[in-house]
Amino acid sequence: MNNNKIILASTYAVNPYKGSEDAMGWNFVMQIARFNKVIAITRENNQENIEKYMLENPREEYKNVQFLYYDLPYYMRFWKKGGRGAMLYYLMWQKGIVNYIKKQNIRYDIVHNINFHNDWTPSYLWKLNKPFVWGPIGHHPLIPAQYLKPYSKKYWLKDRMTWAVKKTFWNTSFSLKRTIKNADIIYCMNESVQDVLPIEPEKMVILPSVATEDFGCDLNVKSSKFTLISAGRLVPLKGYDLSILGFALFLKQLPKTEIENCELVIVGSGEELEFYKKMCVDNNIEGYVKFIKWIDRPKLMKLFKEAAVFLFPSHEGAGMVVSEALSFGLPVICLDNCGPGEFIDESCGYAIPIQNYQATVTGIGNAISELYNNPKLKDDMSKKARLKFEEKFHWNRRGEMLDAVYSKL
Repeated sequence: MNNNKIILASTYAVNPYKGSEDAMGWNFVMQIARFNKVIAITRENNQENIEKYMLENPREEYKNVQFLYYDLPYYMRFWKKGGRGAMLYYLMWQKGIVNYIKKQNIRYDIVHNINFHNDWTPSYLWKLNKPFVWGPIGHHPLIPAQYLKPYSKKYWLKDRMTWAVKKTFWNTSFSLKRTIKNADIIYCMNESVQDVLPIEPEKMVILPSVATEDFGCDLNVKSSKFTLISAGRLVPLKGYDLSILGFALFLKQLPKTEIENCELVIVGSGEELEFYKKMCVDNNIEGYVKFIKWIDRPKLMKLFKEAAVFLFPSHEGAGMVVSEALSFGLPVICLDNCGPGEFIDESCGYAIPIQNYQATVTGIGNAISELYNNPKLKDDMSKKARLKFEEKFHWNRRGEMLDAVYSKL
């Protein structure tokens, strides 16, 4: 290994046993360690899981990794409970680590603020007077109003209030402006970041935050059923209503003899479960939609292995599960937005335009029908999905990009 630099990485969320933000934190650290030494600073409550995982899963990269654990004193965090207050605590934590680092008497060449992946919360690592890398950063876009119609008004209010908070930071935060000014490189999850932050083009590098390891996909191992799979929290952000109604529309176009061979598997837990179940009953498809409570990753990967298509009309700005689906050669049906819509192209999936509600449902239903009625097209898209993963969404590609940038700083 070429250990030519020491990277000091701020990784608020790191847990190799979890998905999403925690998994990204862990994998970014491991990718840095493939080429350079890394000192990763994370929260104290991550220590037990990190040390347990490292004992159970030995890796060559560990010899290049040192974890430091830091938290604010109890009197400054007693009010934080799980996700409640996480963002405020993160802001305070980011500020606090600068003094903590100065007291550690450690040597490093580059500082990198890795997560949370928000483009509206500042970093203070530039105060350490070293080359400073920020990101990947991004944001969930505003959910178009037509897609919140089926839900309680509270979701619309919450989404708009969150957006107002983001806009306030983007437009008025002096600390955020200084973060942008002092960053040498800013990794952006997608193109939408430059719409909200004034980033000089030479500083900006597009790098999706999501990626996955290779689970050893065999494109010939598929269930005899035509199985669509969807995974994530059961909340409006994920667009399960569109999945269910699009699937219902697809089933209506099939002869009765073929309907039995089709199913939609929804994996996840969340507050809208009963609403989605009722939606299935109202559309007479409850016998063809299977709800599975959130399961551990190996079991989810087994379901991906057997599925035919990944259905994900989510409104988010990222989506770890999209990279996982592509790794199993699953064509992806999503919305044409700045999140999953930027991850795929027509070779490996369908990005349904943002339009009126019914037209979106029709678009999803038609995309499913096309893949069902044209097995050759589905197989071709499956091969291209796998290729897309290998070229763009394998964790190793992230490590190579990081190393290329570090070596220039």
